[in-house]
Amino acid sequence: MTETIPAELEELDDRFAAVGGDERVERIYQGCRWAEGPVYVPAGRYLVWSDIPNDRMLRWDELTGNVGPFRVPAGYTNGHTLDAQGRLISCEQGDRRVTRTEHDGSITTIAARWQGRRFNSPNDVVVRSDGSIWFTDPSYGISSDYEGHRAESEIGADQVYRADPVTGEVRVVADDFERPNGLAFSLDEKRLYVVDTRRKHLRVFDVHDDGTLSGGKVLAECTAGSFDGIRLDDTGRIWAATHEGVHCFAPDGTLIGKLKLPEKTSNLVFGGLKRNWLFMTASTSVYAIMLNVRGARPAYA
Repeated sequence: MTETIPAELEELDDRFAAVGGDERVERIYQGCRWAEGPVYVPAGRYLVWSDIPNDRMLRWDELTGNVGPFRVPAGYTNGHTLDAQGRLISCEQGDRRVTRTEHDGSITTIAARWQGRRFNSPNDVVVRSDGSIWFTDPSYGISSDYEGHRAESEIGADQVYRADPVTGEVRVVADDFERPNGLAFSLDEKRLYVVDTRRKHLRVFDVHDDGTLSGGKVLAECTAGSFDGIRLDDTGRIWAATHEGVHCFAPDGTLIGKLKLPEKTSNLVFGGLKRNWLFMTASTSVYAIMLNVRGARPAYA
């Protein structure tokens, strides 16, 4: 039987008042060393996530509740997303690259170098509706052997990149971060939200038609440890992983509500057929709750 805990939804602003859902949160899996990067695959109705130090990806089947290996070894993968064709896009910290899993199971490298130099350890990734792939590249995977392979940075900076869907060109879109981490587009894709985990804040950039960014002001400061992964719901609210669970922000950066968990939370994703399941990776476990709000429409929808 699935273990459950009371759902601690805390309203801090009237704009969170309409958010509700299950009275209990399910722990659908426990046994990771550090769970990260959840992605929901609607074609198969399953969740995939990374257990980074154990160098494996796990899969939870929504219909049976069973959990089993998805890929072992897994290149010390971290964040994942889906592209418009429903293919899995993954950040491999160990192999220091961004890859795509084709429908036949083969793996294609999307980006492995910038100006001839290997990336540090790609961390999280999003796909824009034009097919471009945007990812962060902090040095977590090369700082020790725990989440990758210890190595010196060839680039000498932790940056945010964009891979062109036609030419494959990779270019820097933001270079003034200490540890860029989670990222997400606004509903109209005119803004890009990016976490700087080391600085414990969330920044917002304007996205231009040529794929460049401007701005970058701090939108929100973390009040519980630091931010990690982020996702948006279909009203534009920003849901961010923190050390005490998930914090929910209005588009203006106001903290409006919380969902508390008993473990440090690393990342989250909306899934299920209605996108109203919120799946959260948190230290050793994966949690799930059905809410009365939906996640933002993804690139493949």
